[in-house]
Amino acid sequence: MVLSARLGAVLPAAALPALRAAERVRADTTVPEPLVVAAGAQRAHGCQAAAQPLWREVLLTCDPWHPLCEHAEAVIKTPEPAGAALLDAVAVMDRLRSPGGCPWDAEQTHTSLLQYLIEECYELNQAVEDADRLALREELGDVLLQVLFHARLAADGAVAPYWTDAEPFDIDAVAADLVRKLVDRHPHVFDAAADGHRVRTAADQQRRWDELKRAEKRRDSALDGVALGQPAVALAAKLISRAHRAGVPDDLTSVGDELFDLVAAVKLAGDDPEQRLRAAARRFATRVRAAESAARVDGRDPHSLTAADWRRYWPR
Repeated sequence: MVLSARLGAVLPAAALPALRAAERVRADTTVPEPLVVAAGAQRAHGCQAAAQPLWREVLLTCDPWHPLCEHAEAVIKTPEPAGAALLDAVAVMDRLRSPGGCPWDAEQTHTSLLQYLIEECYELNQAVEDADRLALREELGDVLLQVLFHARLAADGAVAPYWTDAEPFDIDAVAADLVRKLVDRHPHVFDAAADGHRVRTAADQQRRWDELKRAEKRRDSALDGVALGQPAVALAAKLISRAHRAGVPDDLTSVGDELFDLVAAVKLAGDDPEQRLRAAARRFATRVRAAESAARVDGRDPHSLTAADWRRYWPR
């Protein structure tokens, strides 16, 4: 019987018939003491825990790779809810930030971690652009680490002196706030009696989301809440999007700046100027590298190419 180390003193319902019918119940050293007592088990140590069990004997373990799982007549496992492994991630973060943990982790602040948060988000963005599922999985983990890290700092009360609100909070508060926000902004999903008839398409949901968000945040302007620290092209596109949704006529989006007006034109045409420019930049980088590779094939040093050389090796 494989129990969950994450869920503490919890026995699966499927275990009860087996426990009642067992002639003997043993528990190895991975099983918490409350579970040993609750199951009326005997402790099995060392080789005893790995020995071939008797007929109608149940062995309790929290080790999913216990050698007896291969030879047992039946293996009963404790079902875990989706996301249970996140508890492990929280525990690791707690260990790193606790006394005796990692000195580097102990020295970090919200401010010192910002560079890593930005880097990890861009790496996640690249994984999506590259359609690289393995990289996507890894980069999602790296972004999750940043969330866990900042939440742990907040629980420790690690705030700058100039912050207006220094009240500590933890990862559970972050998750609870997210759940509340998602439920409140999707009444058509979580409350069958509320507004279900108003949300039939993604466009309906976008409008409803904006309405609920404005009411919740008590925003005075259509531009409130736009992060001004984001990259300039993305910022311009976000401002244009918000203004357009607020009903600002398209001809009023021009500010007399050629680059801004070009971003506005792309956004109003239904494209994402940030992603479009990134794609163009990556195409350009590919051409530069291709020309350098072609020069190397000819025995040339890519760092000493003339304008004529670049034109010669530039991919057609």
